[in-house]
Amino acid sequence: MISVDFVQTFARYNQWQNRSLYAAAAGLSEAERLRDRGAFFGSIHGTLSHILWGDLQWMSRFAPDAYEKPATLVRTSPGNFPDWDDLKSRRETFDAALVDWAKAMDAGWLGADLAWYSGAAKSDLRMPRWLIVTHFFNHQTHHRGQAHAMLTAAGAKPDDTDLFLMP
Repeated sequence: MISVDFVQTFARYNQWQNRSLYAAAAGLSEAERLRDRGAFFGSIHGTLSHILWGDLQWMSRFAPDAYEKPATLVRTSPGNFPDWDDLKSRRETFDAALVDWAKAMDAGWLGADLAWYSGAAKSDLRMPRWLIVTHFFNHQTHHRGQAHAMLTAAGAKPDDTDLFLMP
């Protein structure tokens, strides 16, 4: 089982890495951010939009009083936030809230189960929260890696991703 410290560390890691990717992406033209680069969600912008969609989807399950489930499906998630400035602003706001959520994390909450309907599995599921929170952070890291590779290929220079280098 993961610890509260793990959740807090990865919330800060998420914020650090998103700042890096968004700063690197901001140096590209809109056309370059929107260019289909063959990733799961097409473009840099589409991938970053999907990550935020996924984060909001999971937080609507973790903290339903604070987060509303996204109205769109995973296949349309790359287009959820078509305006770059809006996407950037929402990302910054979410990341700050995620750090606050992690700071308030309770080991008892983390040790209990989460029950939800999974559109991906097309069924009701129940699993330990610690496992699903691990998946939440893993999902971010997976798609940020794709965004990092696309940014690097486009000539942008995001920060290193090594956890031990986190300020």
